[in-house]
Amino acid sequence: MTTLLIKNAHTIVTCDEQDTVLHDTNLLIENGQITYIGPQVKPAQQVLDAQYKLVYPGLVNTHHHLYQTFTRNLPQVQNMELFDWLTTLYGIWKNLDEQIVYASSVTGLGELLKSGCTTAFDHHYVFPKDHDTGLIEAEFRAAEMLGIRLHASRGSMSLSQKDGGLPPDDVVQAIDTILKDSERVVSQFHYSKPLSMRQVVLAPCSPFSVSGDLMRQTAQLARQLHVRLHTHLAETKDEEAYVQAHFGMRPLAYMASLGWTGPDVWYAHGIHFNEAELKFLAKTQTGVAHCPISNMKLASGICQIPEMLRLGVPVGLGVDGSASNDASNLLMDLRTGFLLQRLAASNAAPTGYDFLKMATCGSARLLGRSDIGRLAVGKAGDLFMIDTRQLGLVGTLQDPKALLGTVGVTGPVDSTVVNGQVVVSEGKLVNLDEAVFAEKANRLQAAFLKR
Repeated sequence: MTTLLIKNAHTIVTCDEQDTVLHDTNLLIENGQITYIGPQVKPAQQVLDAQYKLVYPGLVNTHHHLYQTFTRNLPQVQNMELFDWLTTLYGIWKNLDEQIVYASSVTGLGELLKSGCTTAFDHHYVFPKDHDTGLIEAEFRAAEMLGIRLHASRGSMSLSQKDGGLPPDDVVQAIDTILKDSERVVSQFHYSKPLSMRQVVLAPCSPFSVSGDLMRQTAQLARQLHVRLHTHLAETKDEEAYVQAHFGMRPLAYMASLGWTGPDVWYAHGIHFNEAELKFLAKTQTGVAHCPISNMKLASGICQIPEMLRLGVPVGLGVDGSASNDASNLLMDLRTGFLLQRLAASNAAPTGYDFLKMATCGSARLLGRSDIGRLAVGKAGDLFMIDTRQLGLVGTLQDPKALLGTVGVTGPVDSTVVNGQVVVSEGKLVNLDEAVFAEKANRLQAAFLKR
């Protein structure tokens, strides 16, 4: 048995159903699961002194593209919107291989851990010809090495430019190939039991890069295999115009016609829904991953978060691709999302604490997880801690629930714990020599861009 005690925590923000906040409290994790929260100092193999620490549930990232980490901050795409941005970058992404995906994943997942994220969903959908195997395997290897929970998608693209889609021929696959490999990846990697460290999602990319047949057959396969479904939807007005021109209906109606709604489905972005569509999402319990920084950078629009929450649409938080953010820091999206909604909705905007819950229990719900996203007995031992003794937090401690949205935290968190294992300590990754890796990764990235 492995045991970890968080001792004498200054404050624990539980994000439980009662919104409990505890002070001067101890938290015990045994074999990855929280077994005690209270005043007693329980014996444990490892003890973290939390006397000056704010303790939060681990954040849950519901939308990412880890492979994009090596195409961040490229001058040629900095001022583009989505369609032009994608068509330009496909020319680079067609050269992805297992080595690049592994190093990209280590970089992105490591940054997530250092910003308090303990579970990540990655939407991988680019499978270049001659390098179409081993990519999901590389992601799971990176996650296991770092110690983060990973939900990875066997994504797909089947509609190339010659068939009316956006991606080039180099990165599309035949439907039979996609479905066969989807079944293999689920069989090999999906583990659905509580405290699972790895799961698989089936995730065709978008309405402008896959056929209706692939969407329909993927939904059928996912439900046979009992895994979840994810895709991009209602991200831009260009997408809306494309779907209407090609299929004669709005994007959500198109998804509904293909069997792509329900509590096992969540969409990335969901910006351009009308009122009737928002009510339909709430009725069907179809979820939305909100990605505020990416939406701002690509000038896609502002998501209608107040209306979604009011109606009961399941909403989580995501960083989106590393090249449309250009970071893998969910704490940044939490604060940016809060401020953006304040600008757009004023007093109707969600609070800072609402955004924390969106990034924890809200995101966990999108992934179909009831064991993460809260700090309570029986839940996973996933949390992060912030030291109150830093200058930037002076005068902010009267409302620790809202702090991450209203004030924000710059720099890495003090500690991150996943499944009862300390994976970030004093702001550094425990399982990686960051300086050595960064030097090698920068050389690898430079060579990749020259291909």
